[in-house]
Amino acid sequence: QVQLVDSGGGLVQTGGSLKLSCIASGSIFDSYLLGWFRQAPGKEREFVAAISRGGTTMYGEENMKGRFLISKEGTWGTVYLQMNKLNPEDTAVYYCAATGTGTMGMTIDLRRYVYWGQGTQVTVSS
Repeated sequence: QVQLVDSGGGLVQTGGSLKLSCIASGSIFDSYLLGWFRQAPGKEREFVAAISRGGTTMYGEENMKGRFLISKEGTWGTVYLQMNKLNPEDTAVYYCAATGTGTMGMTIDLRRYVYWGQGTQVTVSS
């Protein structure tokens, strides 16, 4: 199985930056994708970004591109989410997630992500 530990959230002012980290352990090579979702109170969990073992990336919204950057480090199992020019609308709990063994392509489908971190709170003040 796969275990995910996500971290790096905190309080930042509008226009500031944060870098989130996700460290995977276990059978991570069974996962084709590692990604990030976020969930604000009263809202659905929203896809933010994903990266494949080969380095292909995908972002959820156009306004995230250019502000957010997902990257990986090492062989496989460590990913980051660099977030710049943050605004209060980015306030949410951010979750690292990994796909299961049956997924071998890029997807934003929440159901395909079967392993989850505990979540890290990002709060952007105005």
